[in-house]
Amino acid sequence: MKRPYGAMVVMATPFNASGSLDEKGYRANIDWYIANGIHGVICTGSTSEFASLSRDELKKAIEVTVDQVAGRVPVMAGTAAVTTRDTLEMTRFAAKAGVDTALIVGPYYGGPNQEELALHFVTVAEGAGLPIMLYNNPGLSGVDLLPETVAAIAEQCDNVTFIKETSGDFKRVHEIQNLTRGTVEVWCGWEDLALEFLLMGAGGWVAPTANFAPTLCARLFEQVRGGQLAEARKTYDTLLPLLQFLEEGRFLAKCKAALDLLGLAGGKPRLPFLPVDDEARQRLAGLMRAAGLLG
Repeated sequence: MKRPYGAMVVMATPFNASGSLDEKGYRANIDWYIANGIHGVICTGSTSEFASLSRDELKKAIEVTVDQVAGRVPVMAGTAAVTTRDTLEMTRFAAKAGVDTALIVGPYYGGPNQEELALHFVTVAEGAGLPIMLYNNPGLSGVDLLPETVAAIAEQCDNVTFIKETSGDFKRVHEIQNLTRGTVEVWCGWEDLALEFLLMGAGGWVAPTANFAPTLCARLFEQVRGGQLAEARKTYDTLLPLLQFLEEGRFLAKCKAALDLLGLAGGKPRLPFLPVDDEARQRLAGLMRAAGLLG
């Protein structure tokens, strides 16, 4: 298994006009990400519209991703579901398909408490058969996975070695590392705090922006990791308007629009989610030109 590293793109899932997976476009996108220096790919995550995909579609996306990557970079797959049973089933499928790490957000909508969250993740981790990246996204899941709970999970499960932090609180980097005695690597999950997270010691960056700026996202990580802080600040200044634009909301629609602008496979989100309007598309194009991503 390849260890997750650096800036990993949460890939948008392109659809054909019929609404099915655009497999040809999806495979071409994967090759483009890798050719442009991305450190790894993530399928069936939030920006991938995982909650809008059927179980069969999720499995197809995972299989296609592993096949197309063919061992060139680490592969992570989102395997979350509302129930522990379904999450475990999807995580075992991902392991069997050849995924390197599972990315799992807490059960959403129902609002589990910390005890229930711990039980959920421990049960999945113990039966998963691959490393786990916990995913704390209180804004969308409806519950905050607290650092103390992360430590309790990690103490019971040797394969819980990462967490994607999307609380927006970069103090969590050292809090979680201290509580877990360094056994859990914290990754940035908040786009316009990427530099701050990395400077605090985040192990990597789960980056929707890498859908259309993989080279810049990978460069930022490498510059921080290499101690080139002045250069990292310049790269961040180039990226920041785009990161802030995504943080305003509608990640997946904006990422798909950006892919379309680059001539890659983006397309429309699945209903009820709508594409960006012309004004937002023009603003996005202007930001991409300013960052050197469009001619």
